[in-house]
Amino acid sequence: MKVQYIFFDFDGVLAESVNVKTEAFRKMYLHKGEDFAQRVVDFHNANGGVSRFEKIKIWNGEWLGEELTDDKITELANLFSTLSMEGVINAEEVTGALDFLTHSDQYIKYIITGTPTVEIKPILEQRGMNHFFKGIYGSPEKKDYWVKKILAEENIPAEACIFVGDALADYNAAIANDITFILRETAEAQHLFEEYTGYRIKDMTELDAVIQKINEDK
Repeated sequence: MKVQYIFFDFDGVLAESVNVKTEAFRKMYLHKGEDFAQRVVDFHNANGGVSRFEKIKIWNGEWLGEELTDDKITELANLFSTLSMEGVINAEEVTGALDFLTHSDQYIKYIITGTPTVEIKPILEQRGMNHFFKGIYGSPEKKDYWVKKILAEENIPAEACIFVGDALADYNAAIANDITFILRETAEAQHLFEEYTGYRIKDMTELDAVIQKINEDK
């Protein structure tokens, strides 16, 4: 069965916005000292695709020993949004992203991201990209949850899907649902995928060719 559905992560896959969020997290925690801020950044880079809500629970709850209420978590997440959202909206596209989205009507496309759903939708609207996607899904639900839900509710066969991502959360969501994963190579995630032997792209100009290779390999 040929590829008919594509699940895209956003940061690092369609927009070069990974570093925008990294620096926003650094700014958030600099008041705890440069060493702690760097520890936060290192954890963030090693856990790309994990929602900010989960990260805040670890950083403020486990590491700092703070008592975290839902209101406090929301307050910290909103601070991060303020620091990062404008940068994400204005981040450069991953080379070839807009061209691929514009000329790929043969595929049904979805966004599945660690960014909150209420935030990613206006980001895509501001970037003029929202109309390319049948569905746009983010945190607080995890990526594997959304993939499983879409497959079940829309009766989509896993073998007709691919997931294009740059983080372990993307890879894990694909594997958990028997979907072919395509790695978008980034400097931030390079060490996490050193032993990955599956499909890879350097940017979106290569996606068409890799999809054709997947179709041939089926």
